[in-house]
Amino acid sequence: MADPAGGTQTVERAISLLTCFTEELGTLRVSELCTMTGLGQSTVSRMMSSLDRLGFVLQDQRTGLYRLGPAAISLGTIALNGSPIFRAARQVAQNLAHATGLGVNVAQLSDLSLYYLCNFEGANAPKSFSMAGRSGPLHATGMGKALLSGMSAERVDEYFSAPPVAFTPHTIVHREAMETALDQIRSKGYSTEIEELAFGRACIAAPIRNRTGECVAALSASGPLSVIDLDGTGHQELALQVIEAADEVSVSLGFSPSRNQPRVLSA
Repeated sequence: MADPAGGTQTVERAISLLTCFTEELGTLRVSELCTMTGLGQSTVSRMMSSLDRLGFVLQDQRTGLYRLGPAAISLGTIALNGSPIFRAARQVAQNLAHATGLGVNVAQLSDLSLYYLCNFEGANAPKSFSMAGRSGPLHATGMGKALLSGMSAERVDEYFSAPPVAFTPHTIVHREAMETALDQIRSKGYSTEIEELAFGRACIAAPIRNRTGECVAALSASGPLSVIDLDGTGHQELALQVIEAADEVSVSLGFSPSRNQPRVLSA
């Protein structure tokens, strides 16, 4: 039977309320949810109460503020564990973080952006939060540029069809300059990023390929500039470690250099 229109509307409204919660807005009042969704106060109050009973949100009885609950975490974890790339990369990334003392991230390509699947903190690059689920730009990150290096010229053109954001003066925002960088990445087998997304940070990244040779994800080692010196020659050993880790994940996904020649993604 077709889903009644009322049922579909209820689902859409519930999802719209849940998606109001972000990194910046982790707790929200009913009045704020009304403003953000355009829904009436009685509707929001009723739906948030239902979501609270189901465990998708939790309400602080003292302040009245809502935050996401354990059921939302459970769904996210189920989705994450269902990713073949996450399962292949998790232990490899954790081992590299321990060996290097740096932060190690794995991100998957999603249309023309990336989203983080996992991150592990080394002793020299601590974090108090998880990167899993966050999205990021391709042009301003080491992993993003590694992913761009596996795309066809048409898809790279598509990405640059709208001027990308310059996060710092070092961000590559011009198509011609990016092509020069991508040629170097393809030649070396890894990408670098020095203060292109945020000041004081640097990383080295390498592409992860699936069994057909498509570049579907990337792995990076990152940390503060005081720890990673990418301007000197000492980073070659780290680059090799990152490449080897990315290759290990690729092999787990079925990629075989002897059978597959890496190919760019089609437009």
